Amino acid sequence: MHLDIELKKRVDYINKVLIDNLPEDGGFYSLIIEPMKYSVEAGGKRLRPMLISEAFKLLNGDPSHRKVVEQFMTAIEYIHTYSLVHDDLPAMDNDSLRRGLPTTHVKYGEDIGILTGDSLLNYAYEIVFKTALNVGKIDSEYAVKVLKAGEELSTSAGLYGMISGQTLDVIKTGHPISKEELDFIFDLKTGALIRASLKIGAILAGCTDDELAKIEKAGKLIGLAFQIRDDMLDEIGKEEDIGKPVHSDADNMKTTYVSLYGLEKAQEDVESYSSEAIEILKSLGNNEFLTELITYLTVRNK
Repeated sequence: MHLDIELKKRVDYINKVLIDNLPEDGGFYSLIIEPMKYSVEAGGKRLRPMLISEAFKLLNGDPSHRKVVEQFMTAIEYIHTYSLVHDDLPAMDNDSLRRGLPTTHVKYGEDIGILTGDSLLNYAYEIVFKTALNVGKIDSEYAVKVLKAGEELSTSAGLYGMISGQTLDVIKTGHPISKEELDFIFDLKTGALIRASLKIGAILAGCTDDELAKIEKAGKLIGLAFQIRDDMLDEIGKEEDIGKPVHSDADNMKTTYVSLYGLEKAQEDVESYSSEAIEILKSLGNNEFLTELITYLTVRNK
């Protein structure tokens, strides 16, 4: 398999889905739709929608449900994008670059940056609710699965997920942090949506409870590996590769996995967590691309 080719195919496909689902311009609505589009079209790895799609394939989801899967792929990426828009704000990380472009608040102003994030979050839920209603008209049994996937999405993005991880991260910036606190931040700030991505794909494929438990464990490990690698890239990466300033964690006096354990231990743990996740996923089925993707995440430079 040529991972670069397969990865590009999937990213191109996801980008089309995301753009097709953006709201149409019209009148005064365009004032907020334009920065929404700017934020979404800025690009990215599209990891979360990709994981939804690949988990659905891994567990042999019904191809006739692909449109529903695409709606959740869209919703989770819009939520991820909103989190980045808010994360870049002066009150948070105060970053001026994202994916090599001016951050949303730099281009449109801090007030519009806040509203853009709010709009992306709420529009994501609008997509999920409309999808559930439409499915319910023709297949009430599958509509229950759609609602369960929606619950997973909202929980992972909300109080018991990303928000609480981000809250502790903000509060502890510039202050000493314990291993337990760092684990909590990793598990929720980044890990929650990655874990949810795999779970949503599995739920929409009609997985069993045992399969869902395995998917959740694999997602937790992948989320940890992904965030640790992010911390490493802030230390050893290049701005032209990662599309944002390096050493921002140190500049913001943030404790990271690297500052606690060092680069060597960080790389060892990335490889260990990823390998364990791959073995779990292999026990559920065959998806060569998913295996290669997780391996790639351990050595990526952006």
